[in-house]
Amino acid sequence: MAAPGKKDYYEILGVPKSATADEIKKAYRKLARKYHPDANPGNNDAEKKFKEINEAHDILSDAQKRSQYDQFGFVGDMAGGAPGGFGGRDPFGGMGGDIFGDIFDSFFGGGKSRGRSNPNAPRRGSDLEMSMRITLETAYKGASHEVEAPREENCPNCSGSGAKPGTSAETCPACGGSGQVERATRTPFGSMIQVVPCLQCKNTGKIIKTPCGECGGEGRVRRRRKLDVKIPPGVDTGTRLRIGGEGEAGRNGGPSGDLFIVLEVEPDSRFQRDGTDLHARVDIAIPQAALGATVSIPTFDGIEKLDIPDGTQPGSVLRIKNRGMPKLGGSGNGDLHIHVRVNVPKNLSDRAKELLTELASEMKVEVAEDKGLFGRIKNKFAGQ
Repeated sequence: MAAPGKKDYYEILGVPKSATADEIKKAYRKLARKYHPDANPGNNDAEKKFKEINEAHDILSDAQKRSQYDQFGFVGDMAGGAPGGFGGRDPFGGMGGDIFGDIFDSFFGGGKSRGRSNPNAPRRGSDLEMSMRITLETAYKGASHEVEAPREENCPNCSGSGAKPGTSAETCPACGGSGQVERATRTPFGSMIQVVPCLQCKNTGKIIKTPCGECGGEGRVRRRRKLDVKIPPGVDTGTRLRIGGEGEAGRNGGPSGDLFIVLEVEPDSRFQRDGTDLHARVDIAIPQAALGATVSIPTFDGIEKLDIPDGTQPGSVLRIKNRGMPKLGGSGNGDLHIHVRVNVPKNLSDRAKELLTELASEMKVEVAEDKGLFGRIKNKFAGQ
């Protein structure tokens, strides 16, 4: 369970704490498709939920982050109180995270919390993920597909500053632009100095008095970009394609994140896939099975001729080499396996029945008596 006031990432993804990595991944993909901004245009609640889902997946899909979250109820600098064993409360009366480090610092020089971060330092943007459905033929041949990817970009009106054009953000007077302020705290060992985020500028180090009318002072706007996604031959369901730099925009001049396209290959009525091999079925008549034949087999590269050996039995599997799926990132193809089904005719002409009866007699095979017109005529002449 997460500490009070903290997000329960297992609850957000709808999985138990004992969930495996695959179960977490499956739950994330299902929810991401449901709440993706593309599927909920203009729905702010869905967008907020989508970000929550991504945040939960980022923590629980990383073994180290998940271990820290399970132990303390938070990861990194997400928590405001001391971790573990106290229900999320600070047992030292609000002195915060690394109390013993602070104590040693105060006695042996420094007297301030370590690891101060610069709010104006460049930060990389978040990665994005979206799904794409393709046909099996596209997975076989490869293709270039156009997609619309929504993402947050630096506001073009204010160039990402958040301030109205012609104005600029001012240095926060409370923190002097550092985004953090020092707070004195009394402890059993004396007075200590703790560094905390500045509430006046919200840890940004800047105050925007006249916000940009386009982005409302955020410096970022949501836009939809059209991208050409190149799908290589041989991809399968679950393949993730990375498009560098097409994720969320970075902050303070930092690089953009990446966009990941998760592929889902649709079933094909003609073929079934098994890794790099394909399986198909061909129907042949009894004479073709008995005497052999050459039949036409459709493939993704056109019609292929297949020789049916004489005496082929129902259920036999014949192979056409190198007509299966391409090997992703490699060379060559798998094989195409043809499953033979022998059709037994139901409505025979009298001539066909006569020929089959002669064949049965030649092979000394007993067959049922024909009670139709052909049978009555045959029996009449046989009795003379």
